[in-house]
Parts: sequence; structure tokens; C-alpha cells
Amino acid sequence: MARYNDAVCRLCRRNGEKLFLKGERCFSPKCAMERRPTPPGQRSSRRRKVSDRGMQLREKQKARQTYGLLERQFRRVYKEAVRRNGATGENLLTMLEMRLDNAVYRAGLSESRAQARQVVLHGHITLNGHKANIPSIELESGDKIGWSVRGKRSKFFEMVKQWQGARPVPGWIHVDPASLEGEVIGLPARGEIDARFDENLIIEYYSR
Repeated sequence: MARYNDAVCRLCRRNGEKLFLKGERCFSPKCAMERRPTPPGQRSSRRRKVSDRGMQLREKQKARQTYGLLERQFRRVYKEAVRRNGATGENLLTMLEMRLDNAVYRAGLSESRAQARQVVLHGHITLNGHKANIPSIELESGDKIGWSVRGKRSKFFEMVKQWQGARPVPGWIHVDPASLEGEVIGLPARGEIDARFDENLIIEYYSR
């Protein structure tokens, strides 16, 4: 399975803002944006004007990198968002948020989306009582996220108990702090999505 394997801190520096790809490290002085906020590579003092197309590309790349998707995966999500009824931008955000790996992260069961993806791939997570090892599964209202037998025996499960509750959980997910299990109780509202990109520019990018 293809995925991005380079240093993720370079992505934040390239975009000039934090994408919060490394969990708690992004809130500490160790964050690359705190230590070295300049773009990676050889720097130039010359200012470059960004075109409209360049701004659209930048927003699309930020969305991809935030949710950890490759171009082919992200384009597939966009095409499905266009096909569905309703506003394409809202459909796109909802589909990204309702991914299983993102729901695990948003429920506070991992420190980052990349870690949530790894936890799912390792078979530590269950969906409605059945083991689910596909991060891209799209959840629906009423779905329940739990831990497999293997997951509860892992050291990671004990780590989750320590940091769970440190990050606010959005209203569309209910988490039981005792069992560390979550339930999707609705669709995410725009204000509950911590998106640091403009979905309208993404639509413009793919519409050309």
C-alpha cells in the first residue's frame, strides 16, 4: 500500500503553517515550525507572487496532507463528493472526517492521524464489533468504534488511557472514557471540522 514516507515536518514548513501531523509534538517547542519556520531547501530573498492556480493547488495539497491521502485517493474522494447530492464542498469535508482512521484520531484514541492509520492497519480497532483494518472505511451515524482483543493487550492501549481526554472530542462522536470506545452520533458540522484549508479552492482546482 503506497503512502508518504518522507519527513512530515517538511510539509508544514513548505505550507508555512502547522498542519498538526505529529500530535502532541506540534504543541511543544520541539515542533519544526517553532524551531525553523522557513521553507525547506535553498532559500531565496526574492518574493514570488502565487497565481490563483497555485493557491488552489496549495489548498488541495494541504487537505491531502492533513488527512494523509495520496493524490489518487484524494481525487477518488472528490469524484464521489461531486456525485452525491448536496454541496460538493460539504460532501468532501464530511467524507474526509468520516473515515475510520480520522474518527479514531478525533475520538482521542491516537495522537495523530498517521498513528490512527497505523493502529487500524495493525488490527487493533473494531467497527460494530468486527475487526476493521481498512483506514478508509466511511462511517455512518450509529457506528461504534472499539478495541479488538489484540488491541486491548497492546502497550498502545495503556498509553491511550494516559492521554485520552487531553484533546477535545467533537460533538459528532461520543466516547466512553472507561472503555475507550466511541460511537458516531451524527454528521460533523463545519464548525467541528478542524480543516485549515479552503474547500472551495479545492473544487475550483479540480473543476478546471
